[in-house]
Amino acid sequence: MEKKLKQDSTHDHNETFCNIEGVNEVLMANLNKDDDRPVISLGLGDPSVFQCFRTTALADDAIVDAVRSAKFNGYAPILGIPPARRAIAEFLSRDLNSSQFSADDVYVTVGCTQAIEIITSVLAPPGANILLPRPGYPIYESRAAFSKLEVRHFDLIPEKGWEIDLDAVESLADENTAAIVIINPCNTCGNVFTYQQLKKVAETARKLGIFVIADEVFGHLVYGNTPFVPMGQFGSIVPVVTWRSLSKRWILPGWRLGWIATTDPHGILQKSGIVDDINNYLNISTFPASFIEGAIPQILETLKEDFYSSILNTIKEAADIFYSKIKDIPCIACPQKPEGSMSVMIKLNLSLLEGIRDDMDFSLKLAKEESVIVLPDYDKLIGSSWAVINRFLQKSNLHVVHDNGGVAVGLKNWVCINIAVEPTCLGEGLDRIKAFCHRHAKKQ
Repeated sequence: MEKKLKQDSTHDHNETFCNIEGVNEVLMANLNKDDDRPVISLGLGDPSVFQCFRTTALADDAIVDAVRSAKFNGYAPILGIPPARRAIAEFLSRDLNSSQFSADDVYVTVGCTQAIEIITSVLAPPGANILLPRPGYPIYESRAAFSKLEVRHFDLIPEKGWEIDLDAVESLADENTAAIVIINPCNTCGNVFTYQQLKKVAETARKLGIFVIADEVFGHLVYGNTPFVPMGQFGSIVPVVTWRSLSKRWILPGWRLGWIATTDPHGILQKSGIVDDINNYLNISTFPASFIEGAIPQILETLKEDFYSSILNTIKEAADIFYSKIKDIPCIACPQKPEGSMSVMIKLNLSLLEGIRDDMDFSLKLAKEESVIVLPDYDKLIGSSWAVINRFLQKSNLHVVHDNGGVAVGLKNWVCINIAVEPTCLGEGLDRIKAFCHRHAKKQ
């Protein structure tokens, strides 16, 4: 494993790629300016714009106290302010019912986007590849392509509650595979992986000689029957690199504060050089605002369970509204009721619709006719940037691999809906989607 994990990163390219925000702007540009109804965005997930998802005043107080203390007006250490790292380690250790994390295991980042940037950079070529879920989060593909890191996709199976296709994982991996990414709870599908599923992932990764990257940005945001299990529980089986942030559980996406934490009791990441590479990358990178880091201990120690419960109850109400209404739209199917995170995938049955070519056409026309925004299949979501990515990968003699030989990140003719909006707003948005589908329904 140590030989596989050690990589020599190079960064000599200047390609640029777009993201979800860019596609959201494309869809917004297709709105009918003569429609007087309010725009309902079920695409880009930012619950902070709704009063029902307002963060607790305790977080505001923590920021004010940090600023007024005048202790955090200077530059922060590159790995993070020590009290913040200690507080995060203690917070994560409570999840595992142990003192497994120490401050040395934690790296404070500018949100989890920087965490993705760091890891895809330190795993970069020559020759390395990474296993990503499909559907997934498109920033992984863009960052991997930017770093000349080959991507190979394994499927989440909708008919099995978005379970991981571990047979595909084994068939995709080779001696150049460095890691597998697990997003749990999954914010495209709305599923939560069980303890048994995650343990199988850890055992498969150990068998393949790779480590696990656990994207737990939506950790603990679960409201179904499956409890959240941190991937770090399996660190004794395989090294785990976890990231989380303040953005979703605390409803603070604009604060751009996240962290990387390593669970590696056998020291494999240290021996392989991955830990040194993370340190070196942070040494030439940016870091979060000092006063936000300074507020972290107070935020993690003082926020009360009733705040989390209120947020979960609101999302659960939204999930109930979503699932009850979506079942009444004949041309749309949802494999299962969402159990976690803030988004869910729905499948379009285009054979029941007139004048709709694919999911991108569905999304564009829905925006124009109903002033409702949803996100199309992620291969189209990244849009024209995939042409740029493909040209870049070809120049680098790299490619994206999956079972049908094409290039895709999502699923054909599926769309992603963000349910973390004010419940009455969500209900109206779904009613407009139903009206749109009725208007475009094929005549019997």
